[in-house]
Amino acid sequence: MKFVVNATQLPLEDTYDYIIVGGGTAGCPLAATLSKTYRVLLLERGGLPFANANLMTREGFLPTLTNFDQFDSPAQAFTSEDGVPNARGRVLGGSSAINAGFYSRADEDFYKRSGINWDTHVVQRSYEWVEKAIVFHPQLQTWQTAIRDGLIESGIEPYNGYTLNHTLGTKIGGSTFDSSGHRHSAADLLNMANSSNIKVAIYATVERVLFAPSYSLLSRQNAIGVVFHDLIGGYHHAMLRNNGEVILCTGAIGSPQLLLLSGIGPRPYLSSWGIPVVRHSPYVGNYMYDNPRNGISIVSPVPLEQSLIQVVGITDSGAYVEAASNVLPFSSPAYSVFLRPTSSPLYLTVASIMEKIIGPHSSGTLRLASTDVRTNPIVRFNYFSNPVDLERCVNGTRKIGALLRSRAMDDFKFWEWSGTDFRFVGPALPIDQSSNILMRDFCRRTVSTIWHYHGGCVVGRVVDHNLRVAGVHSLRVVDGSTFTVSPGTNPQATVYGFDDFERENTNAQQLNSKSENTNAQFNPLISPANMALVILHRLLCKYVVNLCVVDSFFEKL
Repeated sequence: MKFVVNATQLPLEDTYDYIIVGGGTAGCPLAATLSKTYRVLLLERGGLPFANANLMTREGFLPTLTNFDQFDSPAQAFTSEDGVPNARGRVLGGSSAINAGFYSRADEDFYKRSGINWDTHVVQRSYEWVEKAIVFHPQLQTWQTAIRDGLIESGIEPYNGYTLNHTLGTKIGGSTFDSSGHRHSAADLLNMANSSNIKVAIYATVERVLFAPSYSLLSRQNAIGVVFHDLIGGYHHAMLRNNGEVILCTGAIGSPQLLLLSGIGPRPYLSSWGIPVVRHSPYVGNYMYDNPRNGISIVSPVPLEQSLIQVVGITDSGAYVEAASNVLPFSSPAYSVFLRPTSSPLYLTVASIMEKIIGPHSSGTLRLASTDVRTNPIVRFNYFSNPVDLERCVNGTRKIGALLRSRAMDDFKFWEWSGTDFRFVGPALPIDQSSNILMRDFCRRTVSTIWHYHGGCVVGRVVDHNLRVAGVHSLRVVDGSTFTVSPGTNPQATVYGFDDFERENTNAQQLNSKSENTNAQFNPLISPANMALVILHRLLCKYVVNLCVVDSFFEKL
């Protein structure tokens, strides 16, 4: 893809019909689709995934999520104030380049509850476009086959075979890993872009959205572009053409953070950071959700393959049951008279069964930790603060208990003097699984994430039903931060589907289907006086480290 370049190669200023911030699960397909008609710039803060062996294979899933650095690793670690470690994508392809690859369409109820103006025909067309390109039918091996059989035996019926639809019972879902174990991600969809109409910049860190006064009765401000910096610290301005839009696709952590840094959020809070207020929007960063994951892990007495999620049990009690198996290196004691040193590493198989609750109802907040966009914001999800979520977790963990008691799981027990039993890695389920008190305690003690966090820019609070940011022109948020509920068992299929939603939406609202002047040097939305301020802003960026100082200067003009 020759249109993918390092941000250092971009001009200091250029104009586009659409500027998409975030080259992830939503941003890549959206950029590819819009480039069929419009001039598009896609800005991604990370690098390319294709040469990274850990990203491109199933075996690299855990190493990717455990090997971090502060600014460059493909997965950026953060820990919520709840004490739960988490991660977000920082690579072209976003979280679709670091996830477990499971692909399943949203449940029908999601479309009714989301508040977004979906068109069912457009949704179906988008699903099919993505599925043809990067979704595969997985071939089950030992562990996933046993999970399938155990789920059916434990009463999660009917068996629906291989299907991409969300259907009650047990099913095999799609995978973005092909038959050779090679990952496909949102980045692959850029191959379908119009190469003459798109530019993709990697290592491009957007610091803020730029605004100018609007002459509309509906809003006081227009988004006119973004300012971003490259790897060597150079500042660039990407500006909008007439009727263009800035579209934030930076996810449930990045999008509310970028709105706040750009001056859209609660007025008193922004003022406390010295951030000039563009629009008082009190709910930016509120309604942050994360679906809790609880489960167990066991050591297998028989060798197992590396398998990520391929089978799911969709229950009628508010929980989904999934499983994975991982081959891990075993570290023996540094010195032992009983162990002879070996030149080849030892490995053991750890198999996991997990449940994810639907929803959730519990929600938290996001707030800034710094005005440096590279620094993770502070997030709290308040897991199980709503009792409905806790009861759903109890239901889900009881389903895991029933699965472990199925005949399909017998082969994974060890023989002992007293009979056979599992060897658990970490906490086991309570022995008395009929006790609500014990099961609730297990849920609270073992809570972790399944990386399906969402919210922060939710529909009806921060954006409207067409995902336009309320109170400003030419700015949308198109990603999972707009969701108040996670779609189905796994959200990536739905987030991919934003590509056609946004195309249909923008086509209906654009006065011009395509910019007439492809060599335009300035945005007609900007008056000459405001253009002078933008140029001055660019010059000051070279010399002022703290952009808040610059913004305060503009506020006084």
